Parts: sequence; structure tokens; C-alpha cells
Amino acid sequence: MIFIRVNVCGVFRDYRTLWMKGSSVFMIDQPKIPHRFKVVEFKCYQDTACAISDMVVRGAGAIGAAGGYALAQAALEAPDDGFLEFVRGAEQVINGTRPTAQDLFYATRRVMGAVSGVEDTGGARKAAVFEAQRIADENAHAGEMIGKYGEKLIKDKMRVLTHCNAGWLAFVDWGSALAPVYASKRCGRNVFVYVDETRPRCQGARLTAWELCQEGVKHAVIADNASGYYMRRGDVDIVIVGADRVACNGDVANKVGTYEKAVLAHENGIPFYVAAPRSTVDLSCKCGDDIPIEERSEDEVLSMFGWSDEFSRMMTVRVAPQDSHALNPAFDVTPAKYITGIITDAGIVKASEKSLRKLF
Repeated sequence: MIFIRVNVCGVFRDYRTLWMKGSSVFMIDQPKIPHRFKVVEFKCYQDTACAISDMVVRGAGAIGAAGGYALAQAALEAPDDGFLEFVRGAEQVINGTRPTAQDLFYATRRVMGAVSGVEDTGGARKAAVFEAQRIADENAHAGEMIGKYGEKLIKDKMRVLTHCNAGWLAFVDWGSALAPVYASKRCGRNVFVYVDETRPRCQGARLTAWELCQEGVKHAVIADNASGYYMRRGDVDIVIVGADRVACNGDVANKVGTYEKAVLAHENGIPFYVAAPRSTVDLSCKCGDDIPIEERSEDEVLSMFGWSDEFSRMMTVRVAPQDSHALNPAFDVTPAKYITGIITDAGIVKASEKSLRKLF
């Protein structure tokens, strides 16, 4: 297994995005990247759930692993008397943190199933931790496999456009959309990446660019609205994005702005791929219109969060008038007709119900 390699004070160390040790969950504190690298510890399921909601951890795969770990923590915290009721209540809390990410519900459902199948509470606690760890390991492996299948699409000197962050930090390891890039780089290919900044949280500028720096991949951060400019000029060879949920018909929910990129790619004859593990596919969801879209705080749009050289600290700065309000959908839906293919941990498939069902 190859972990994210991070340069901390001149020393390279290998990390997963999150992990569980004892009854605590540890995460890379993503809002502080790229200006500070910090690992934070969460000792109870409520705090881990808050970390998901507050986006200390984010990205479909990482959210799923965090949800599984949080429910395992709940199993460890639950009293013998009323054990299942406690864990079921925790499941509801955890599921309420991010409504769009399918991997979250996939993970909590699996941990809950492991707990429910054991009669004694001691065995149930062990089963919960085991299942949560298995989910995390599977997510890391899925990212690696997405990289192996996807790297075949990337030739030497290709220019890739990606949107938001679907790399190491969005998974337990490897990532989805960036996994093919990393695999190609390790095969010796020269790859260039256009990094959409992705307002309002600038996860491309902050997280994807930081990851690419760690990996030594050439890249440029661009404004979200500049992608069409580079596509029309013929400067983009392929677009690869991640996904938070894939509907049964192949429609995909991903970071808001993905739909625009797909339409632009289609208009300019550029292949548009979605990278997602099978755990992100929701066969019970008929189409994209049925995917719940998370609406986040308007403050994320009205303000900017970043590092101040003047004050040597992270701070929030208001950019809109005090009397202005904002709308802030975190995701949008890209119809299957705009998707060239979906890069999964079981191979590259068409964005169609028939192809997706074959994966299972």
C-alpha cells in the first residue's frame, strides 16, 4: 500500500487521510491545508460526526470511512443496556452530517449490519471496529484500482482538467479522479493538470494543488470560469472528476460546477470521465433528480477563508456587502449523456443502468 507522502518540515512521511487507533479517530485537518499540516484526534462519535459536517474530512470515500469509524466509536461507547438503540441513534446522527455522499450511508449501513448480527455486546463492538477498518481498507484499494484502470487513458504529455479535490485527501488513500494521474506519473509519463479552484471553499486551489506539489506533478490553478477558455483553445485533452453519488441511470452528483465542465467538454469534443468506486453507486436512486443536494451555509459564499501573512494566522474575510445574501448548493448533477465513461475499481464502464448493474 502506498500512502500519501507529505513533506512536513523537510521530512517526508507517509499518511492515510484518516485512521482509527483504539477508540479515537485521527484525521488530517483539511481546512488548514495548504498552509498548515496538522493531524487531529476525535475521541467520541459525536466529535467525529461534527468533523464530517464541518469538513475537517471531506470527499466521498473519506466521508464514508469517517462515518464507518464514527459508528464503530458509537458501538464502543454504547452501554450494554440499550446497546442497539444507542448505536441506531448514533447512525441517524452520522447519516445527517452530509446528505449527498453515498459512501457515508454505504459505510454506516455495513457497520450497522455487522453490529446487528452479533448477540453479545462485546462481540458486537469488535465486529463494528473490524467492519469499519475493512471499509477503510477497501476504499484505499478501490482508489489504487481506479488509478490502474484510469492511467491507461492518460498518454505522455497529456493535459488533464480536474474539478474540486478527488485525490488522496478525498479518499482513505490514492483518491479517485487524481488516482490515474498519480499512477501515470509513477509510470514515468509527463502529465500536466489544470486545477479548478472550486469556489466557494477553493478545494482545488487548496487541496488538489497541494497534493500535486507533494507528488511532483506539473499543474496550474485556474479560476473555475477559465476552464472553457482552455478547452476552446484546445489546451485540454481529457477531463476527469470525482463523484459523491452515481444514480442507477448513470447521472452523477459531484461538486457544484461539474455540470458546466461536462457541457463544455461535450461542446469541445473532449472526453469527460467520472472516477468513482462501486461504493459510490446508488442503485436505489433512479436518476440524478432523486439525489438530495446539500445546501451549505451562505457564509461560505459571502466570505473567504485563508492564511494572512500580515497576522500570521488563518482568518475569514467578508467579500460581499453586509446586506447581501447567498445561495450555496454544494453539488450539482451531470446527466449521463455528457459522461464518456465511469472509471471504477472494477474497470471503466458506460454511464448507463445496464453497465452499472453489471458491476454488482
